Amino acid sequence: MPTTSKVFGPEDEATLRESLKRCSPSTFEAAVQFRKTGNPEHVPAVVIGVIERFVEPDLRTKLKDADDDLRLIEDLGIDSLTMMEIVILVEEVLQMSINNEELRNLRTVGDVKTFIDCKIRGLPLPKPTKFIPIEHIGAVMPIQPPFLFLNEASVSSTSANGKYKITGQEFFLQGHFKDNPVMPASIMLEALGQLAVLYLLEGAPTEPGKVVSPQTIFFTGCEGVRAHRVCKPGDILTLSVKPKRMKMPLATFEGSIRVGQDKAVIAEEITLTFGLVDAANAPVPISGPEANVNPGLDSAPAAATPLRAAINA
Repeated sequence: MPTTSKVFGPEDEATLRESLKRCSPSTFEAAVQFRKTGNPEHVPAVVIGVIERFVEPDLRTKLKDADDDLRLIEDLGIDSLTMMEIVILVEEVLQMSINNEELRNLRTVGDVKTFIDCKIRGLPLPKPTKFIPIEHIGAVMPIQPPFLFLNEASVSSTSANGKYKITGQEFFLQGHFKDNPVMPASIMLEALGQLAVLYLLEGAPTEPGKVVSPQTIFFTGCEGVRAHRVCKPGDILTLSVKPKRMKMPLATFEGSIRVGQDKAVIAEEITLTFGLVDAANAPVPISGPEANVNPGLDSAPAAATPLRAAINA
């Protein structure tokens, strides 16, 4: 890790400029500041700038949204060889060493930024992001269609992210509003609550031999909620939740929803109550036809589930 005691002279700057000649000027400036000060706050700008240099021009606009959930392969078209080129340049610019084995779990832009930051700071590497397709979401979640508002999700040790496309076929849009379908803000909060439930089931740390039971998760309240944007059919909601406090039996999250770069909903606190069970006695995930759920279909709703029961109480 660079320190302020190491001189960063004109020759070093010239070498750095040559290395980053195909990157943006802001990437070069961030790299210079990092090399001079060792301040990790400059690292994200360097990493994003290097990734951008190797991404096809028509895909670079995605990086400008600063979406940490962007997938390197599926969304940005970065194959294994390109990833190696990115790593080699990052190593050269930041003057650090990365083991090839450590690259296996880097699947998103957020993974790369967090990984580099932890290496720079000498912190333990976090668990890799887990991507959860709709089939698995439907298998583990207590909430089921037509009240399930997650099409895909990813869960890490520090957050959960998801997406939901408003199809226009949602049952509640028939009356909300007449000739002007608008996604209710209360339903968007429900979607954030569902993502928090998924984090508890798939990403939350627990006691050894224990897991969170889907039958014990209930919604208890939310605070600091603001709606910033009307959301209509065709919009893709990008959801994010991060745990703020977790102490049995309560878990409090901060959450947000965006449509592209626009803020849609902000929730300062969403609180759930939950319980642990022995892993050996955990409920068996749904299997068979019920697992292959499609939120766009009007399948029969399941019996009252924790979030629905709590909200309807």
